[in-house]
Amino acid sequence: MKSGKPGSIELICPAGSPAMLRAAVEAGADGVYCGLADSTNARNFPGLNFSPRELTDSVAWAHARGAKVLVAVNTFARAGEVDTWRASADAAAAAGADAIIAADLAVLAHVHAKHPGTRLHLSVQAAASSPESIRFYAQTYGVKRVVLPRVLSVEEIAALTAEIDVETEAFGFGGLCVMAEGRCMLSSYATGKSPNLSGVCSPPSAVAYVEEPGGMAVKVGGFTVDRYHEGESAGYPTLCKGRFEAHGTAGYLFEDPVSLNAMSMLVALSKAGVTAVKIEGRQRGKAYVAQVTAAFRAAIDAMDRGQDPARFAERLMSLSEGGRQTDGAYRKTWR
Repeated sequence: MKSGKPGSIELICPAGSPAMLRAAVEAGADGVYCGLADSTNARNFPGLNFSPRELTDSVAWAHARGAKVLVAVNTFARAGEVDTWRASADAAAAAGADAIIAADLAVLAHVHAKHPGTRLHLSVQAAASSPESIRFYAQTYGVKRVVLPRVLSVEEIAALTAEIDVETEAFGFGGLCVMAEGRCMLSSYATGKSPNLSGVCSPPSAVAYVEEPGGMAVKVGGFTVDRYHEGESAGYPTLCKGRFEAHGTAGYLFEDPVSLNAMSMLVALSKAGVTAVKIEGRQRGKAYVAQVTAAFRAAIDAMDRGQDPARFAERLMSLSEGGRQTDGAYRKTWR
């Protein structure tokens, strides 16, 4: 159950389908984020996302239970096709969304002008992490919240929130992105589809699992990005988490396959002025979202009671890539 305490950090959870939305709310999410079934959102996978009718019904269902629905229209509009993104923003507003999450200037301008009663949240795709950039979005488009890139330490977040009059949302659990969000080129190069324009990183149509003697090779866009021994677990392949050979040594050159779990940082993030913590994983499933939401709900409620929230972190080890977790940049010491 939600704590309902004023000032408590909000828990925002993923919803890749109406069923996932219901699972998140029933497990204690304060809000969910989702997208329409087209290229205007950054999780445009087959079988995921919402039709306009499903979105309208789901918003009504969530509101009846005290939860918010945030709609991602967060890819970048292609030249000559801006009307597609405007239509998705219009559909989100018509459905009664509590906020639209966007990064493209045309989308932000459209919502600000045509739907002044709908809150705008700045997507992590915008990679806004300085007071000057955030003030620009707030003053120009009326942005009320910014989703922070996963490259800032808690100390940097605290310094940032002290200089802006905008809510902040930080990632709490799930996949990490090695690139500056909004500027990933690896998947685009290999597959011909940009995650930031088409909404799909390592699209399933470009992924192949090839049996080899003693194991399996994993390919993305024809490029072998990893090999696994027989019986070794293999996660969904992305190029940034592939194993490559350089100077005679094979390893994870860009990023290790490990999941962010910032549960131990909740107190520090709250003190740093973070408004909401966000769970990643719209492409996962009902069981995933229910388990992660319940664990973070328990952790946040424990924090509100003055108890240590980190004791719930082990509940999520089985959902972490490679069975490994990290605090990410939040606890970084190299700067």
